[in-house]
Amino acid sequence: MSGYTPIRILPGEGIEVLDQTLLPHEERYLRLKTVAAVAEAIRALRVRGAPLLGVTGACGMAIAGQEHGAGPETLAQAAAELKATRPTAVDLGAMINEALAAAGEAGGEAERRAALWGFAERALARQRERDAALARHGRELPGLEGAVLTHCNTGGLATGGEGTALAVIAEAWRVGRIERCYATETRPLLQGARLTMWELGALGIPGTLLPDTAAASLIASGQVSAIITGADRIAANGDGANKVGTYGLAAVAARHGVPFYLAAPLSTFDRNTPSGDAIPIEFRGEDEVGGFGDDRWSPDGGGVYNPAFDVTPAELIAGIVCESGVLRPPYGPAIAALTARNG
Repeated sequence: MSGYTPIRILPGEGIEVLDQTLLPHEERYLRLKTVAAVAEAIRALRVRGAPLLGVTGACGMAIAGQEHGAGPETLAQAAAELKATRPTAVDLGAMINEALAAAGEAGGEAERRAALWGFAERALARQRERDAALARHGRELPGLEGAVLTHCNTGGLATGGEGTALAVIAEAWRVGRIERCYATETRPLLQGARLTMWELGALGIPGTLLPDTAAASLIASGQVSAIITGADRIAANGDGANKVGTYGLAAVAARHGVPFYLAAPLSTFDRNTPSGDAIPIEFRGEDEVGGFGDDRWSPDGGGVYNPAFDVTPAELIAGIVCESGVLRPPYGPAIAALTARNG
């Protein structure tokens, strides 16, 4: 990371999050002291990225214990409210469950509150360690040289540490393998244009922005040697859910012999989901498609199809980078062995 952090934990008080809906024009931190405020920030994408959602969910549980008391019923209600905000990213629900388990092992209410804050702080520290290890493993990926393409946003803004796919790109750039990163706009909320380009600038990496609709022709032109994105959930067979548009990039990459990679921490692997068909896909409101912010350009009355994610089949993925190394096909056995070894 370079001079910014997307989340600050204030034990016993709340959290401060960098409002990512205002970037790159304004860097404003919001102090969140209630479960409702945390839920709104997640739902509105003020805080986003699968790993960071997990950390934020853990913080939300600590805030619940502070706000309403750390009794089992109160915590269960807060967990349900927070889990309902974004269903596709597995980290959010998993980290909330871990927070509940940490509280359940404590004694009285004061001990449970302390346990929840302690767990949230450890979760953020653990994520930062995972990011650093993931970046080191990914920097030598075949094809990760010259110019690469990424989609959506996977830097420190998405994790609270160095990031996932963008951390791999940054590490490969630092060792002299990568010269340029192409970033899609990432419609409809422009996470690539607003956030990834902002982070590339902060890291000093030459970046080139392109419309989502230009990605296929860029890949076909031979100007990118690899594509690497993050993932919000990876099924037991290696199918990966990521920001909508990822599947199309992987399909075009396969057509032109360009390796396509996913980069995600172990927390993103979901061994209880057998394949991508079972991954719940979040659909968002029509207001995101008919314009951006207060600027509207679509007439009223038409229908809107706005899935936030799509699923890339495992057979299109050349490798999956995590903090334990690089997984290769066949992914089923590799993921089963990895998740069993890491609990």
